[in-house]
Amino acid sequence: MSPDTPDPYRPADTPAGAAPTPPAGPSADGPPAAESAAAESRGDESSAAGAPAGPGHDPGGSYLPWPPPSGWPAQPGEPGEPRPRHTPAVAAGLVLGLTALGVPLGLLWAALAPDTPVLKTAEGAVYAQPQPEQPIAADGWFSLLGLGFGVLAAIAVWMLLRRRRGPVNLVALTVGALGTALVAWQVGRRVGLDGYQRLLATAPAGTSFDKPADLRAGGIDRLFGVLPVPYGNLLLAAFAAAVAYTLLAGWSRWPSLRPEPEPGGPGWPDASGAAGAPDGGGPPGAVGPAGGVSWGPAGTPAPTAAPEPPAPDAAGPTRG
Repeated sequence: MSPDTPDPYRPADTPAGAAPTPPAGPSADGPPAAESAAAESRGDESSAAGAPAGPGHDPGGSYLPWPPPSGWPAQPGEPGEPRPRHTPAVAAGLVLGLTALGVPLGLLWAALAPDTPVLKTAEGAVYAQPQPEQPIAADGWFSLLGLGFGVLAAIAVWMLLRRRRGPVNLVALTVGALGTALVAWQVGRRVGLDGYQRLLATAPAGTSFDKPADLRAGGIDRLFGVLPVPYGNLLLAAFAAAVAYTLLAGWSRWPSLRPEPEPGGPGWPDASGAAGAPDGGGPPGAVGPAGGVSWGPAGTPAPTAAPEPPAPDAAGPTRG
């Protein structure tokens, strides 16, 4: 090897008494100088922006894998906009609103369910047919209406009260759907009931008339002779509402059950940090100098600076 050709694997000659200069490159004691400088630069930028350096440390409660930039719209639970609480008034209003819908549901059931023909005898009213189908049809219509109402009520509560989603909504929805079924049963069975009772009391024996629709597969029983407990198809509306709301919560794409802004959609900050449409100077979500959004975590380390390999014509180390 020529003395003018430097050997990358041979330490440089140092004067006597001077400490040798450590070689450039990675060492076991710490990161290389380039990586340390990059880390310090990232730390300074994070400190200046007021954001943490890695994912999972967002103090604002966002579920994004990066810290929210400046201008990010405040989400429920973040310091800028506190998450609304479920007050007793909201839960009671939901229960009362659903229960009031039992009036039109009961009128609809009375219009769809057929009346049962009966015959007046000396002992009272009996069925005009040995095995009438009208009572079964009345139970079937009430069951179908209850199931459909429960599913629609769950979807409506999920969409309209999206910022108050959670177990409180589920309990209020279930109780309200049960109240709807009870009101619908009492309203529907009383349509035409006065005329039926009047005929039953005054009509002579052998008179035929119709009995209004009523439930045979559901009603209210007395637990221990005191506590009223509904049973049968009166519970179908509450069951359908609870199952539908639980499925909506299980299939929700947001961990908090509250919608978050979509990338590039309304409320998504641009490269300047202001909420709105993404900047047209790059792909949606590209990070800019003003603190835009990046698709990668903020704490992703820079590539490690490795020493350049020797030239192809360089001689190898001297073997002695």
